[in-house]
Amino acid sequence: QVQLVESGGGSVQTGGSLRLSCVASGYTYSNYCMRWFRQAPGKEREGVASIYTGSGSTEYAGSVKDRFTISQDNAKNTVYLQMNSLKPEDTAVYYCAAARSSWWAGCSVAEADFRYWGQGTQVTVSS
Repeated sequence: QVQLVESGGGSVQTGGSLRLSCVASGYTYSNYCMRWFRQAPGKEREGVASIYTGSGSTEYAGSVKDRFTISQDNAKNTVYLQMNSLKPEDTAVYYCAAARSSWWAGCSVAEADFRYWGQGTQVTVSS
């Protein structure tokens, strides 16, 4: 069975950095959109960064652009989210998720297409 295991969350002060990792098993990264979501209490789940593993193409939510970087290491079956210049509003549970896709769709997929989800990892940014 496909599994995604997240790690790397923690507590940092404003301006700090964290790197989240998502290790996948049970499938290859080719032809998948991998996306990091986050959800804070009382807020809707928000996609923050995506990478299409077939091409390495990435995209970011405006709120994290220029601060977060998503990357992949296919040899390790791992997707990373490097988070720099963290702000209190980045506080949330962060999830990685995978959606089967194609070269022509890339990460232009619906949230419902993300079949596989990690357990989530807490990121807390304090002032």
